[in-house]
Amino acid sequence: MASAPQPSLPLFFNDLIPLNSNDHKSWKSIKFDDVKFLGSTHAVPLTIDEFIDAQRSFPIIFSTGDDPVPLAMMGLNEGVNTFVDDDGQLLENAYLPAYVRRYPFILARLRQDSDELSLCFDPTAGVVGDHKEGNDLFTEAGEPSEYTQAVLDFCQKFEEAGARTKAFMEQIKDLDILMDGEIAITQNDNPDKPFIYRGFRMVDEKKYRELPAEKLEELHKNGIMALIHAHLFSLNLMQVVFYRQVRQGKGPEGASAVLQN
Repeated sequence: MASAPQPSLPLFFNDLIPLNSNDHKSWKSIKFDDVKFLGSTHAVPLTIDEFIDAQRSFPIIFSTGDDPVPLAMMGLNEGVNTFVDDDGQLLENAYLPAYVRRYPFILARLRQDSDELSLCFDPTAGVVGDHKEGNDLFTEAGEPSEYTQAVLDFCQKFEEAGARTKAFMEQIKDLDILMDGEIAITQNDNPDKPFIYRGFRMVDEKKYRELPAEKLEELHKNGIMALIHAHLFSLNLMQVVFYRQVRQGKGPEGASAVLQN
């Protein structure tokens, strides 16, 4: 259901080109007319900096595998995003993860023997190019424009949030409180046949409650507890996303579009 993306390039990216003043001095960046690149993605990587905002819109779960990552569930099935319509437009003013807002830019390591990160972009996105209008990428002197500086700053902050998220996941793994997730959605008109969703990880509330008092106090002081609670509270939205799929004609066969209390 929600294994961590493992393509040769990051999710959404089809190609990567380093941004440079020699090749792209006159280029501009325009806004996306739509988010079709997001429309077939049901799970989007999330940083812990976003948990509080994201938990109001989506379930927050963790991917499977040895190195789980937080994911915002925008749909419960592969290829289904309940927040993007068939024209690639967002259906409502839900929280948009920073991973999505960053695209088509990214900080990438171009050489395996170097830790230096370079600002790159995906040329297939079509929004960065030799456009007549848009945001200048470089000044007349060939220096990064204010727009490019802002993009670079956003990408740097995203990398920093990613490092904090990695540290958070290491703490969660050390606590040994993750479990294989399973959500059963039962409808009143067919209570004997619940719709079961698996293939993700979640915090085991029993193990979490049974942690030593001093450990819980430590988690409270360092902010980890608030993040765990945001994750747990957000799981109530699994049913909401399920019914969104059904109303959009993307739910499982036999499901009713009526939300049960």
